[in-house]
Amino acid sequence: MSSEPTLASTTRAAVTTAAAHADARAVLDRWHPAAREVDSVRLALVSYLDARPDACARSCAPGHLTASTLVLDATGERALLTLHPRVGAWIQLGGHIEPGDTTLAGAALREATEESGIEGLVIDPEPVHAEVHALTCSLGVPTRHLDVRFVAHAPAGAVETISAESLDLRWWPLRELPDEVAFGRDLVGQYVR
Repeated sequence: MSSEPTLASTTRAAVTTAAAHADARAVLDRWHPAAREVDSVRLALVSYLDARPDACARSCAPGHLTASTLVLDATGERALLTLHPRVGAWIQLGGHIEPGDTTLAGAALREATEESGIEGLVIDPEPVHAEVHALTCSLGVPTRHLDVRFVAHAPAGAVETISAESLDLRWWPLRELPDEVAFGRDLVGQYVR
């Protein structure tokens, strides 16, 4: 059996993620990051969305959009990171866009809630960063994650719960974030409450 996507599987994937695809295109059209290198990634994602109707589907083997969230505590001074079992590093919460997701921010919020166990997260609907990285994800083949990154705020007194998708969770001061989430260091002072 071939692992290459068929026209039927590509069409099914595009149909189940059509709303997320349209929203991702609109979000990326509106958003204009100040950093030139991030804007370059944004433009590449727009082109990819235009070329691939299944770009938001996990089954899109050449690469697919993902949505992640840097969850900040109620003060805006610390971020919750996950020790990701597949990546082997401390990173922001996030993952694949699922067939029921209709917006990119909604997918990011769903993933952050599932992975943190924190109810009542409030997400900023405008992205703060985007990156493309190669990895072997749940497809079991090398692919690329075209990750659009958001910020969410946890309610005061929020207590995290480790999910099956994480080896550990830990709050980090923004200034001390590891290199894998260096984009979060740029947020120091922006979200302090």
